[in-house]
Parts: sequence; structure tokens; C-alpha cells
Amino acid sequence: MEYKLKRVGRELVMPGKVIDFYRDTMELPDGRIEKWDYIDHKRGGACIVPVLPDGRILMIHQYRPAIDRETLELPAGARDSIQEDTAVTAARELEEETGYRSDKITLLLKLRSAVAYCSEFTDVYLAEDLIPIGGQHLDEAEEIRIEAFDLDTLLEKIYSGQIQDAKTAAGILAYSTRLYKEGK
Repeated sequence: MEYKLKRVGRELVMPGKVIDFYRDTMELPDGRIEKWDYIDHKRGGACIVPVLPDGRILMIHQYRPAIDRETLELPAGARDSIQEDTAVTAARELEEETGYRSDKITLLLKLRSAVAYCSEFTDVYLAEDLIPIGGQHLDEAEEIRIEAFDLDTLLEKIYSGQIQDAKTAAGILAYSTRLYKEGK
């Protein structure tokens, strides 16, 4: 299908460390010109659903300045470079944020978080057969507390609005669907 909506220009408004902010000039189907905002996420990232042998899922509590509150999330982070495989990113974040590693990491789904105005993507993985490695290895700016939850509790937290982080909700729901399909 050929679309009548066209980008006819893009101007870098503000470069950043993780994202660049652009102003797009868009030609609408009726011929009018409008300015739209666009955010280029430079690296993308990965998220991981770490499942303990007893079936509980490791979650992280951390303060998020953008929304000025603590959140409950799955471990996640940005790729170190645009060449880094997101499976490597997911494994690294698992170790750093939870103090566990896994030799059994499987892709669950690929996400685009805000396709209307942002290029960010997050690949979500499942980590099974977790092995403790002796504690977290947090970045100096991270203050993360881990806690394990059963799947039903996490589903309740999603549907009640206590978990609102998109990658976390999508990862937990994808894992739940996988278990359902496997008859577990």
C-alpha cells in the first residue's frame, strides 16, 4: 500500500547520550505540512524473565525519575553497542541486576515500545535453570532490590495497574501464554 502521509524532512533538535530528539516535517494526505516529534533510541535493549527452579520470577524494585516513583520490573537494559546481540544484553543484565546467570536463555518476543514517535525496541527473553553467582554487580547509578513472585501474583499486579511498565507486562504475559500452551 502506498501511503499519502510522507516525511519530507528531519532535523536534529537535541542530541543525547541514549536518545536523539528530532523534528520531522510531515506532508499530510491533504497536502498540509506539520511538524512532528521523533525520538531515535540509539541502541535498543533487552529484558529478561528470570524463572527460579520453584517457578517464581525474579523482579527488581527501582526508583524511576521519569515517573518519580519506585517500579516493579523485569531486569532489563540497553545494549552496549548497536552491534551487541540482545541475548548478550539480556544475559548481562540478568547477572548484574539479580546476581544469577543462566545457560538456558530463549527469545520470547520482540517489542517496539512507542511506534508513533520512537524507534526504541526491546527483545524479551526467558531465563531458566538460574545459577546464583554471588550477588548483584550494579552500575554506580543503580539502586536495585530483587524480590521473587509467583506468576499469579504478577498477573494480578498487571491487571490491577500496579505493574505498568510495558516490557515487564509484555514479558510476564508472554511467559504466562507460553506455559498455557505447554499445558503447565
